[in-house]
Amino acid sequence: MGSTERVGNFSKIRLGAALMSVMVLCFGAATTRSARAQTLHVLYNFAGSSDGGDPFASLIRDAAGNLYSTVDYGGTSFAGAVFKVAPNGTETVLYSFSGGSDGAYPFSPVVRDGAGNLYGTTSMGGSANAGVVFKVDANGTETVLHSFTGGQDGVTPIGGLLRDKAGNLYGTTSQGGTSNDGVLFKITPRGKEIILHTFTGSTKDGKYPSYTSLLSDAQGNLYGVTEEGGAADGGILYKLSTSGKLTILHSFKGGTTDGCNVLGTPFMDAAGNFYGTTSSCGTHMLGTVWKVDQSGKEKVLHSFAGGTADGEYPLAGVIVDADGNIYGNTETGGSDDVGTVYEISKSGKFALLHSFNGTDGKYPYGSFVQNAKGTLFGTTQNGGTIGYGTVWKIVK
Repeated sequence: MGSTERVGNFSKIRLGAALMSVMVLCFGAATTRSARAQTLHVLYNFAGSSDGGDPFASLIRDAAGNLYSTVDYGGTSFAGAVFKVAPNGTETVLYSFSGGSDGAYPFSPVVRDGAGNLYGTTSMGGSANAGVVFKVDANGTETVLHSFTGGQDGVTPIGGLLRDKAGNLYGTTSQGGTSNDGVLFKITPRGKEIILHTFTGSTKDGKYPSYTSLLSDAQGNLYGVTEEGGAADGGILYKLSTSGKLTILHSFKGGTTDGCNVLGTPFMDAAGNFYGTTSSCGTHMLGTVWKVDQSGKEKVLHSFAGGTADGEYPLAGVIVDADGNIYGNTETGGSDDVGTVYEISKSGKFALLHSFNGTDGKYPYGSFVQNAKGTLFGTTQNGGTIGYGTVWKIVK
């Protein structure tokens, strides 16, 4: 695989199928405000060689300020890698995938436990070339916890993992299962896979949980999104109870009044409200930012309009800070049409915090992490000084 330039509405194509082909906020009327002065710093430029390239995934951050994630290209075998970027911008490849039984082409973020072990998924590789769940320890040793068979247990996991206090891992595959519409799985600390839900794509179920991760509440209920399925086949926000019952919290209707094609990871605030994005539909058919309250009522917070003053096609979810401000990014749009970072204030005002220009990155796909001072950290899939993507921070 070479570096893959992403142009136009990548989100209109189901992400799982797109990967396989490569590898085998309105409150009524929109309100906009001028962005405060922001400064974006590129922490690292990927070279697309042994250091990796084409980072799709969100970042995580440890207490020392180190950033961790994956790249789907580069590494010693050009099958992707797990990396760390220190606060001073020094990159370390923690593990390079061989493309064989250990996995290949990770598109997911990682989760980290108290001992410094990292857990994630690869979209291919493993015993059936259908992807794996992996662990990389603090010494850089990888262990495959599960190899997907490509059948009822799932295929093409391109989302991240959720880890509970007992060490169980939860995630989704974008395809596979009895209907080939994806599954929601659990991996025990001993490496046993348990299928918690098989998606059927019907009006009462979801379809293609792509490029997403799960949330959990204090009771152990799981929450997530699917790209398609539901009442209008525009995707759903769902809850999976501890007893295994799936409830649709919202079916996205599409058209100009609602979003469609839900990617990314939903965010849940302390009051139990959910926030996220749709990659298509909305007023201008360029995607939306949405909120769904505990009763299941949805509010479209912003419909993207494109152009130099707005973004288009958000492929990741959002994060919400302690003050209620929402942050996200878009694949394209902005001054050079190669992506943006935006803020929606607690009062509902939309502002671009940054428009990428190519030299600082192109096409941000993953969401990001924020430190206690409000600094945002993220990645772009292409661009930078060499062209294979960047790790960046925005100091507010």
